[in-house]
Amino acid sequence: MIILVRGLTAAALTLPLIAAAPAVAESAVKERVSTTVAEAINALPVAKENRAGYKRSSFRHWIDTDKDGCNTRLEVLIEEAIEEPKVGPGCSLTDGEWHSYYDGKRTDNPRSLDIDHMVPLAEAWDSGASNWDAKKRERYANDLGSPRSLVAVTARENRQKADKDPAGWWVPAKGASCTYLVDWVATKTRWKLAADQAEKKALQARAAECPLTTRVSTDIAS
Repeated sequence: MIILVRGLTAAALTLPLIAAAPAVAESAVKERVSTTVAEAINALPVAKENRAGYKRSSFRHWIDTDKDGCNTRLEVLIEEAIEEPKVGPGCSLTDGEWHSYYDGKRTDNPRSLDIDHMVPLAEAWDSGASNWDAKKRERYANDLGSPRSLVAVTARENRQKADKDPAGWWVPAKGASCTYLVDWVATKTRWKLAADQAEKKALQARAAECPLTTRVSTDIAS
């Protein structure tokens, strides 16, 4: 089985890869899905989006679930660093280095990075999260149980993406396209979120550009 890992180009997909275990698993696991990305896209339920009643505050995030002094944002920065940072008082991070796979840029300044919800909070609301209770929305917004749910990227790219789905925005780094596709589809699959027609069409078009062996492998959260 081949699992697409962030930062790898399509040429690297011929190598068998082992997905890294997440630092913290917060969401209860019921089942696991492992299939081709094309099949995973086809399996996404189709529904019209509805943003009525959405407020960002409906998703409590950047909490310190394990009470170690590092909130979700900082946990992601520690986990995704390509050069391990020193963790100081108050979970201050120094001497680390990060790679923003959206645009291929590197930085040693964690303050220049945003933690992107792969499927933005507003998009999640539109796609089914409006029916969840507050606790489930909190689990979603702080999902450290999958390395695909949250990603450290340059603030500029995160703000360019904003709350757009793949019909409105796509990762600019050419070598990251298939990775972003898998991350998006895996997150929607993990949380059983729907896609609208335009989004699904965009995903199918992107999947056609990736190797047929590209797979989505994710636990289903509750």
